[in-house]
Amino acid sequence: MKLSDSEQDIPHESREEVHRKGPSATWFWVFWIVLIGLGTTAAYLYSNQLKEQVIVQLQEDTRHEMASFKAEYDQKFNELVEEMNEMQSKVQSFNELLTFTKDQASGTTDDSNKLYSQLSQVEKQLKELERKMELLK
Repeated sequence: MKLSDSEQDIPHESREEVHRKGPSATWFWVFWIVLIGLGTTAAYLYSNQLKEQVIVQLQEDTRHEMASFKAEYDQKFNELVEEMNEMQSKVQSFNELLTFTKDQASGTTDDSNKLYSQLSQVEKQLKELERKMELLK
């Protein structure tokens, strides 16, 4: 079999040269696969670390928010308790005054009607405060 002129110009590689190029290509692919695996592993570990940091930060922020909400709630609750105690003392003093006025008043006095209307207003306010306290509980 005779080779043409163009075929004779192409250098033929020996088996040894092909064998030498084969392992280098294999090592090249192994290197890239290991490099990609290491990069993927590093990205996964880094994302887990970031996730843990975010979770810790959210827990800390939530604790601070809850503490401030609790402090605000306690303050409002205490204010309402004080306000209710004041209203209760006002109701008690109005009751005493009304009783005294009833004992001292004659049939023509209009003072007792004024006291009754004031007392009913105070009682309405007291009931409203009690509803607010129930809502806070």
